[in-house]
Amino acid sequence: MRKRAAKQIEFNWLCDRAGLSPAEAGSLLSVSDRTVARYANGTGRPSPLALRVLKNAAKSTSEDSHPTAFRFIDLFAGIGGLRIGFQAIGGHCVFTSEWDENAQKTYAQNFRDNHPLAGDIRDYAEDPDQIPEHDILLGGFPCQPFSIAGVSKKNALGRPHGFLCDTQGTLFFDTAQIIAHHKPAAFVLENVKNLESHDKGRTFATIMNVLRNELGYHVQTRVISSEHWVPQKRERIFIVGFREPTKFDLKGLKLPAGGPKLGSILEAHDNVDPKYTLTERLWEYLQAYKAKHASKGNGFGYSLFGPDDVTRTLSARYYKDGSEVLVAQPGKRPRRLTPLECARLMGFDRGDRRWKIPVSDTQAYRQFGNAVVVPVVEFLAQAMKPHIESALSNKVNLPDPTPITVTRPDREPILSHG
Repeated sequence: MRKRAAKQIEFNWLCDRAGLSPAEAGSLLSVSDRTVARYANGTGRPSPLALRVLKNAAKSTSEDSHPTAFRFIDLFAGIGGLRIGFQAIGGHCVFTSEWDENAQKTYAQNFRDNHPLAGDIRDYAEDPDQIPEHDILLGGFPCQPFSIAGVSKKNALGRPHGFLCDTQGTLFFDTAQIIAHHKPAAFVLENVKNLESHDKGRTFATIMNVLRNELGYHVQTRVISSEHWVPQKRERIFIVGFREPTKFDLKGLKLPAGGPKLGSILEAHDNVDPKYTLTERLWEYLQAYKAKHASKGNGFGYSLFGPDDVTRTLSARYYKDGSEVLVAQPGKRPRRLTPLECARLMGFDRGDRRWKIPVSDTQAYRQFGNAVVVPVVEFLAQAMKPHIESALSNKVNLPDPTPITVTRPDREPILSHG
């Protein structure tokens, strides 16, 4: 079933890449319209010969009309923040993986794809042939095992974290398996800033060892704060790797000067539903909690912001009490940001782009708190664009890479691929 879905994804993408209508695809492959429809909806499976014919047609078309277009996959996609940036520079998404059903709903509403959304990436990492060929791999692999909050919680509960975690902590290695198998021209990975310091730097060193030494990529990293684009201080590490040497300089990129303030994304006072104003009981609790920690010399507690401010980082727990980003309301108790304001704070709803929110407020807050800030990705994608184009133009002349083996710490090799 999984292989059939992968063939469906590849069939639809190749038809799109080649600019073929269903009737034209049927004529090219010498099959009926009914058979083409079955290939397109996944109830039928095109033969390897049929896919090869379509690949040749797509290659011919791309060489003539779209020399700089590229294919990418979106892993741990969330609601599509990484995708937006690379789609904007001419990329075509051929595969999406996101396990959370609510995030899938939001993703599907905002991206009208010709491929179904895949769930748990581990099923695909075990057999990477299920994933279509691609030029760029994007992945915001789960940050919970490495984040300060996640590590603190797991320590308190006596649970393992990082690479010792049997669930999310191994997902980086599933990503590595896919990179090893498909050998994309480049990849972009995103995570929390704390990834660099987790476990005294050993976690990050292990990741770099896999990407640089085991996979053979030329890798650069940089922590970038979002306050240059949106009124929020949100630092995330970006890991960029190219299969071949390039002149791309991640640390040398000049970030925009200044940045917007909170007032630029707030809704008009009259448009905000009263339900977002804190209840009297919750507001009393938050004030007491902050006062208690202040007396001990701690800085824990709520943060209140006005229209001329830049906020703290929006987290996935925002739905609980909104305490990290409360909006001041003169003469009234403060309020939470609305989901639409969160979409703006994260750069999803921006300019002419309107973001659909088909889920509950609770799920929306979780989704935006787990997302990347879109304008940061757009900036990075634009900077990478000429180097991606150059890498793909030289791709046909590259020799086959040497066999790659990906290993887990303290374990046997998990993949060998030539």
